[in-house]
Amino acid sequence: MTKLFVGGLRPDISEMDLAMLIGLYGNIETIKVVRDRATNKCKGYAFVEMLKIDDAQKVISILNGESYKGNVLNIKISEDEPAKSPKVVKKFIARRPIK
Repeated sequence: MTKLFVGGLRPDISEMDLAMLIGLYGNIETIKVVRDRATNKCKGYAFVEMLKIDDAQKVISILNGESYKGNVLNIKISEDEPAKSPKVVKKFIARRPIK
């Protein structure tokens, strides 16, 4: 599965709008429109998971830089954040004289 970042979206975009646009080029597994909690409007980007990398690359080659509902789309393969390394906690033992 390949995750795409889709930027340049209007505040009123819906998941169905994206499904109709991107679904023309391959099978979509999930769509997550990132929304403002207070207004429920799109923050301008979404994540779309495609089943096949070939389909994801097709979406990028066809739609990246194209205008959609008045905005220019920015589509690229999303790089997952690297796993955060666990914090190292150092314990210090106080040295006390032995009696």
